[in-house]
Amino acid sequence: MPAAPAAASPVSVTDPVSPPAADPPVDRPADLPRDLSPLGMFLAADIVVKIVMVGLALASILTWTVWLAKTIELAAARRRIRADLDALENSATLDAALARLVPQDGAVTALARAAAVEMDASSELAAAGIKERILSRLERIEAAASRQIARGTGILATIGSTAPFVGLFGTVWGIMNSFIGISKAQTTNLAVVAPGIAEALLATALGLIAAIPAVMIYNAFARQIAAYRGLVGDAAAAVLRLAGRDLDRHAAGRPRATRAAAE
Repeated sequence: MPAAPAAASPVSVTDPVSPPAADPPVDRPADLPRDLSPLGMFLAADIVVKIVMVGLALASILTWTVWLAKTIELAAARRRIRADLDALENSATLDAALARLVPQDGAVTALARAAAVEMDASSELAAAGIKERILSRLERIEAAASRQIARGTGILATIGSTAPFVGLFGTVWGIMNSFIGISKAQTTNLAVVAPGIAEALLATALGLIAAIPAVMIYNAFARQIAAYRGLVGDAAAAVLRLAGRDLDRHAAGRPRATRAAAE
């Protein structure tokens, strides 16, 4: 019988083993400060953002300092000018008004003295011309009193108009640093981005904290100063009336009293 064919030698087939799949990259939290309190954010901020924050804090302190000083000044000025107006209204002549006015220099006292000086300098001239010159003097004194009482309010206007933009500059700078940090760390982990954004938003908040009170206080002072100017205008009108009466008495043959007692 024919011999059986030899069994084919088994062929070992080795299946290729695929390498294990690499784990997806995981963003690991960076070693960043965790203190997000206002003081902590200030200490961790960039030097430019720190300068912005310090400047805005000083602007806020200056705003409240001006508020306190001008509030005291306006209250004292209004109280005094009302007392001087009562003295003018209760006086029959300009010299009597000068004698009743408070001894310290003030807007109303300056108005009365200017009218009396002009009347003495123009005693031999026509009454109509004297009234015009007195009115000219009073207008200049009114303008000077308005400028004096408005001193300091320009600072409030400047802070109110520029503080938001200064804070916005700090915000832009802080966000720019955050993006730079993202680029360097090659990660979008929130732990990398959050501190810089928080510092930037703190600069914006400080800008609003400095600007909003400055604008509100400036508007309040503008109304009070306008009321004060109205009182000064009333005083100037009262002085002009007294001067007109004295001139009419002089024209009628009754000379006005001398100012020796007032001086």
